[in-house]
Amino acid sequence: MSTTTDTFPPTGSGAAEPQRKCARRSALLAGVNGQNLSLIGALAVVLTLFGVLNDNYLSFSNMQVIAEAATITGLLAVVQTVVIICGGLDISVGSQAGVASVVSAMAFTSAGSNAFIGMAVAVAVGVLIGLLNGAVIVYGRVNPTIATLAGLAAYKGLAQLLSDGRAQGYVLNDPVFVFLGRGRIAGLPVMVWILIVTALAVHLLLKYTDIGRNIYAIGGNDTAARLAGININKYLVAVYALIGTVAAVAGILLTARTGSGQPTSGSEGLELKAITAAALGGCALKGGKGNIGGTLLAVALLGALENGLTVQGINAFWQNVAQGALLVIAVVVQQRRSGERAIGLPA
Repeated sequence: MSTTTDTFPPTGSGAAEPQRKCARRSALLAGVNGQNLSLIGALAVVLTLFGVLNDNYLSFSNMQVIAEAATITGLLAVVQTVVIICGGLDISVGSQAGVASVVSAMAFTSAGSNAFIGMAVAVAVGVLIGLLNGAVIVYGRVNPTIATLAGLAAYKGLAQLLSDGRAQGYVLNDPVFVFLGRGRIAGLPVMVWILIVTALAVHLLLKYTDIGRNIYAIGGNDTAARLAGININKYLVAVYALIGTVAAVAGILLTARTGSGQPTSGSEGLELKAITAAALGGCALKGGKGNIGGTLLAVALLGALENGLTVQGINAFWQNVAQGALLVIAVVVQQRRSGERAIGLPA
């Protein structure tokens, strides 16, 4: 006579632990998607190539130079990611940073070399500019691309008017600005820490809060989001205000890094870099898709490529060519993955 023993899944803490490990592994793999793996591979190729061509390229000091140079672009790319996910776009972020840079230096000088007043005024101006962009888009019913394209010209002109087209102020004798521009914490530049904290905060906002889920919903299908009771207008204005705030922080760091308020030098072309990084990082330009991790990898790739070209003495104009080519490649890849028909070609 044989007996059969029924087997049941183990219960208790012993069974829960493997399940928890499996969940953590799945979450990790979900974050490392195909897009991010492609960026990691491309970054490894760039680092290896320039490392072979120049012995000093992979040195710790040069890696710090790359990180510092990429910080301002990274800040703007992070918030550009948010607005693209939401179904919008902001072409004026570079000009906004230029205005904030000038304002921070001029307010610093006017307030008797008070760095905190200079920074506070710059952030306040950034918030106002962001709210203005959002109001024009939402209540003026202007396409975001057109509205911020107008802002690109207007804010650049404003920065030049305020500064008379020249660098303003001198902040390298102020310990606060010196700390922001040249300080180190645990071996890393303070500027890099600011980017890390900002990126982490935005990542947590998008991934783990109702606000983030609503932003994805608006970009994915604004009609469905509206029917679900989401106040789209309020979200759009808030997102553009966030962009203005972070652009102001980028402008302050630009002032700290260069030693004076810069109306255009240093902020010129930042909008293209931010959009390129967001697109390379996996943002769908129609909205509803994107992540901060991919954007940061794209920022690192652009920074490594730009530094490598500079170290090799290649004409700086080729950097713009490379950025434009990468943006086109990113959009082409998105179109192919989405399966959408190319304009003018048969389905």
